[in-house]
Amino acid sequence: MNIHEYQAKELLKEYNVPTVPGFLALDSESAVAAAKEIGGDVWVVKAQIHAGGRGKGGGVKVVKSLEEVKSISEEILGMNLVTHQTGPKGQLVRKVYIEKGTNILDELYLSIVVDRANSRVNFIASTEGGMDIEEVAENTPEKILTVDINPSSGIEEKDVISISKALGLDDDLLMKSGALLKNLYKAFVETDMSLLEINPLVLTGDRDLVCLDAKVNFDDNALFRHPQISELRDKSQEDPRESRAADRGLSYVGLEGNIGCIVNGAGLAMATMDTIKLAGGEPANFLDIGGGATPERVAKAFRLVMSDQNVQAVLVNIFAGINRCDWVAMGVVQALKEVTVEVPVVIRLAGTNVEEGQRILAQSGLPIIRANTLMEAAERVVVAWQNDLKQNTNIRIAQ
Repeated sequence: MNIHEYQAKELLKEYNVPTVPGFLALDSESAVAAAKEIGGDVWVVKAQIHAGGRGKGGGVKVVKSLEEVKSISEEILGMNLVTHQTGPKGQLVRKVYIEKGTNILDELYLSIVVDRANSRVNFIASTEGGMDIEEVAENTPEKILTVDINPSSGIEEKDVISISKALGLDDDLLMKSGALLKNLYKAFVETDMSLLEINPLVLTGDRDLVCLDAKVNFDDNALFRHPQISELRDKSQEDPRESRAADRGLSYVGLEGNIGCIVNGAGLAMATMDTIKLAGGEPANFLDIGGGATPERVAKAFRLVMSDQNVQAVLVNIFAGINRCDWVAMGVVQALKEVTVEVPVVIRLAGTNVEEGQRILAQSGLPIIRANTLMEAAERVVVAWQNDLKQNTNIRIAQ
């Protein structure tokens, strides 16, 4: 789960992480009121969306008068902000964050991530703040240092020294950087974050270290432990298909193709999407219904897949291990009788009681296309989609 910058900073303040004074605004009048409350003569107006690259897209502006606060807020609010992370469709800006201007001496990069390869939390540090870390990694990888933290001891002084050196900080800043790094690590671990990115972390003219931006992702599987964090979720920033899936307990990621996928198991779902592409098709989604392919769960999956108007065929690929193919087949048949599906449906079953499952599908009387292997299923769903598309095109021409 992602949250907005202003929410991330409010959370970090609870862990004594230094940030810049700021207020959320939903319209230009409240933006001006926020600037007056902050005081000073320089402010920053920031679009609040769940994506990076806002500055390059025109969503972050420095202003030097209350009149500018008003006009720039009006310009940003309601705009469809397109960045390298939003894709070409962009995201609608519904709120802005008004922040006090900062005297920046240097911009640095700092993030914390979960390294699943070695089961540890990693700090990533670079002197190249304010830039996309992907660009830095590609062009000057020697300017990035990764430090993994021992989970039994937490962040130690040697880690502080290594990270501070990677940030190019002088020895007189070790105490400040140590406090900052330890507080960030504590926030990361205690709230079950999966990503905490500070870009930029700035060194001010007063020799203070301040988090000028903050991007935070949380581990969805741990949200049950943090109901107060779950309440920060902004569904307006999410793909509506993915929001509906989350509400139904399904793992779903929307894609740009036209062949819907209903699969049990994340690895099998990935293999299914790859095979569809190999067969000449484009998957419309990643959908893992999990181990319990009950009729109700399968029906939810079909409703979700068919809510995507781009879907022109569906491939169901189920491997029955704990489940049984006959149970899955009964669930699929019941789901197809409950849900209106007007596109070709290809089903491949494998595993326990597969023969009985195939018999149930064959005797259902439903227009189901069956397949025995994943490659065969992918090829058949692509052919079915092409034939259905050709037939519908001919009907439109005849009319």
